[in-house]
Amino acid sequence: MKISIYGGGCKNCQTLYENTQRAVSELGIDCEIEKITDMEKIMEAGVMLTPAFAIDGEIKFSQKVPGADELKKIISQAS
Repeated sequence: MKISIYGGGCKNCQTLYENTQRAVSELGIDCEIEKITDMEKIMEAGVMLTPAFAIDGEIKFSQKVPGADELKKIISQAS
């Protein structure tokens, strides 16, 4: 599983990244988490509003910053 966080590096993007790391750690799953800040790559992925969250290339949501508990549900449903 590969989780991608799309954003330019704002506070919300960083918070989403940290919450994702916490959720993955609490779930005890092995996955890659990447932060994508290159605007060209963000646009190529079809992201119009950041931060955005994707699992294996599928955008799950954008323009929100859920907590670790909500992220655990999203990640669990995808695995």
